[in-house]
Amino acid sequence: MFLNSWSLGLTLAGLIILILGLLACRTAVRILRHWDPSTDTNLQIRLENEIWLVSTLVEYGLGFQILTLVLFVLAADTFCQVIVGAMCATGALLANSFGMPALLVKIAGVFLYGFWIVLHKLDISSETYPLVKAKYIYLLLILPLIFADFSLQTLYIAYLSPDIITSCCAVVFGSSAETGRNLLEGFSQNILLYSYYGSIIALTGMGWILLKRWHLFIAAVFSIGWLWFLGLATVAIISVFSSYIYAMPYHHCPFCILKPEYHYIGFALYFTLIPAAFFGLTTVLVEPLKSKNDLAAAVRIYQRTAITISLVLLFLLAVTSSYHYLIYKISGGEL
Repeated sequence: MFLNSWSLGLTLAGLIILILGLLACRTAVRILRHWDPSTDTNLQIRLENEIWLVSTLVEYGLGFQILTLVLFVLAADTFCQVIVGAMCATGALLANSFGMPALLVKIAGVFLYGFWIVLHKLDISSETYPLVKAKYIYLLLILPLIFADFSLQTLYIAYLSPDIITSCCAVVFGSSAETGRNLLEGFSQNILLYSYYGSIIALTGMGWILLKRWHLFIAAVFSIGWLWFLGLATVAIISVFSSYIYAMPYHHCPFCILKPEYHYIGFALYFTLIPAAFFGLTTVLVEPLKSKNDLAAAVRIYQRTAITISLVLLFLLAVTSSYHYLIYKISGGEL
């Protein structure tokens, strides 16, 4: 399946980003060995000039790697047109054993790559660059993930074949009484809804408290709560809200809601949930950086900004996810 515009684009982008990461590793090793901001040697001056270019390239490279998550899902939705049994990205991703792992690695990458960008932005906010070594150590740590991301994506595309017979989303996420399996069966709709809206209220309350006055314990619970809510909201969207979007009680696909016939509402849901969870999680992760030189004020500004963004996105998610559900209930319907 490499002779496909989506495949070629994803492969080329992944290869370029991987090469950028490998080149940045050379700079990372030099920084770990020779970085000393207290000196003004020629080597130190060259390193200071070099990190500006390398860090900027890495920032844009990781930013684009985050966007490849969207491209990967759109590509899978295109692949389903030539794979027997596939009706959407679900079937295409299940066409071989590399599709779902590649998707999960890309989702994890959104948070891990994004955190490097946060470290970089905080670092350049100070004239002393106190996080140079830390962010390049972190870059070395996430390089295997970048390699795994590219490898799984490449293997997935390489082993795709029009001759493969796969399962459609109606089979994977349908009623097990009819299909024999359901990935998310067993979740009570009422419990999910109470947990979903209860979590929204709790996160909103903790966020407002933190905006008024900073409490480390509440911040920790707030960030952990976002990790919990990310999983909960994903299950709620698939198991509960998708049925109301499709107006079909047994259709629970997480990918069909990305299609134009449903007004791309899936993008609105996922583009609010995932960034909101990221900003909520990083609120407490940057707390130890307050002890670094000249970073306390920048970290506090980031934390307030991250909390505000997460709450705004949470509100938009609540409105978007509830719209079809409320319209159906108000009109007197019952699934």
